[in-house]
Amino acid sequence: MGKVARMLMATPFTTVQSWCRKTFSAPITDEVTTLYRAWRNRFLWQRLRLWLWLALICLLSFTLRDIYGLFFPFAELQQLPEELRTQRLVINVAMLASIIICLALHKTKLGRHRPDLLFLGSSWSISLASQLFATIRGFALPDTIGWSLLFLSQAVLMPVCWILHLLTQVSVLIYYFGVNTALGLKTPIPEHPEIYNVTFILYIFWFCTICDIGVYLYDRLQRSEFFARQELESAYQKLKVAEAKYRSIFENAVEGIFQSSPDGRYITANPALARIYGYSLVDEVTANFTDIEQLYVDPNRRAEFVRLMEKYGSVSEFESQIYRQDGSIVWISEKAYAVRDEQGKLLYYEGLIEDITQRKQTEEELRVFFHAVSHDLRNPVLGTLMVLKNLLARSEENIAISRSILERMIQSSDRQLNLINSLMETHISEVQGVVLQHQSVQLLAVVEAAIVDLEPLLEQNQAKLTNLVSADLPLVNADPTQLWRVFSNLIVNALKHNPPGLLLTINATREGEMIYCTVSDNGVGISQQQSDRLFDLYFRGASIRNSVSLGLGLYLCKQIIHAHGGEIGINSALNAGATFWFTLPIS
Repeated sequence: MGKVARMLMATPFTTVQSWCRKTFSAPITDEVTTLYRAWRNRFLWQRLRLWLWLALICLLSFTLRDIYGLFFPFAELQQLPEELRTQRLVINVAMLASIIICLALHKTKLGRHRPDLLFLGSSWSISLASQLFATIRGFALPDTIGWSLLFLSQAVLMPVCWILHLLTQVSVLIYYFGVNTALGLKTPIPEHPEIYNVTFILYIFWFCTICDIGVYLYDRLQRSEFFARQELESAYQKLKVAEAKYRSIFENAVEGIFQSSPDGRYITANPALARIYGYSLVDEVTANFTDIEQLYVDPNRRAEFVRLMEKYGSVSEFESQIYRQDGSIVWISEKAYAVRDEQGKLLYYEGLIEDITQRKQTEEELRVFFHAVSHDLRNPVLGTLMVLKNLLARSEENIAISRSILERMIQSSDRQLNLINSLMETHISEVQGVVLQHQSVQLLAVVEAAIVDLEPLLEQNQAKLTNLVSADLPLVNADPTQLWRVFSNLIVNALKHNPPGLLLTINATREGEMIYCTVSDNGVGISQQQSDRLFDLYFRGASIRNSVSLGLGLYLCKQIIHAHGGEIGINSALNAGATFWFTLPIS
């Protein structure tokens, strides 16, 4: 046979083999979970009770027929062998007794937990009772009608676990063909004394096969539906959890959440939006605002909102003044986007609304404050300082005030100017951020420059500073001017907060891709409560000895280090000195 012919024959055989393996193979453990097996056992137990009652009624009907036949013989039964005509009532009574026993066991703990054993026992008690009787009487009994009713009723009423059905059928057939053949028994029917013939075998085979295939397919369908229901229930539970979570977020959000229609109505609103608008209930927002344009102090803001939506599809930080329910005016900031369907048709707007009234008030107060600083404080100080410097520059000694007083006045004016400049610089860093001029910097050079500039202050405070920074450290990617300010501020901060005679140490080491810098002292230390707020804006330590500071130095240090991509902190305790540390990226 050629190779092509073998391939043509192998293909349908392989297909049939694969189908049989897929159809009749036992379910794998992963598919038949404990949950499904419990459901299947419960189903089998419930249906078994119905089947037992049906079998009891069926056997009872045949028993009544036999009792009636004792007094009024049926012509149709005259063809049966003498043994069967006289003993069939005994067989039916025995089977009735076995069914009653099975019904009693069905209610027990054993029957509830092992319905499979009860299934086999009840089936064999019916199918093998007549066979045992026939064997004892010395003949074979091909009970075609009884087997058909038994196997069909089981397949119809208990279509799960096809292995059980197959086991009951095979057991009866093995007994019938095996025992009768071994004992050499014949049937009591003179026309057909042999225990089997082709028609009988084909009938029994296909009847059992059809029943088993039906049970298997129903069981498989039930299993698929069971797992589908479990997955659906699991998905539903997850959906409920997700809905509850997002509902909680929606209900408890600080910002107002909304959906509004293109024609100016609120479709959905959360409690926060109701509070912003001055309402106590969400329904009042959706019911009262039929035209959102009336909400704005400037009626053109809604039109501007719609225009931006049409142009960009979203808006961010759209700030407007609105009327609250009591007539008061507040500032809001809207962040929203347009929701469209698959065809691009606008459905609604969705977004967030934040009450920024307090922020606006703070911004206005800051604007007035910095205007006063720049005009009412800075300019007069500059003018006074200029006059004093001009007076001091004169050659004559006869001035209305002494030079020492002028020097103190100049020092005082310098301090005031430094405070104002620091205040202005802090504001700029808050608004615009710290602007850095990055370059590769040798850390030792920056530290030495800061120490040289602060030598007079160190001498004045009788402080001793030790520089342990090595020249072998890798270069850092930083702004040298800003780093100089950090080291200067940390040194000055230590001098201001400690008595004279302080010992200072500056050090830097490499840790991975960062340089770890420290400025340590042996001073009075800082409590944990103060350490937590030390880098906050305008925070001043309780131990400060000079009251002209605004508490901006350490805050600026934090801004500068964070702008470099590093971190800054302090390790300290009362009466144990303090160590300020910060990190810088290596070039």
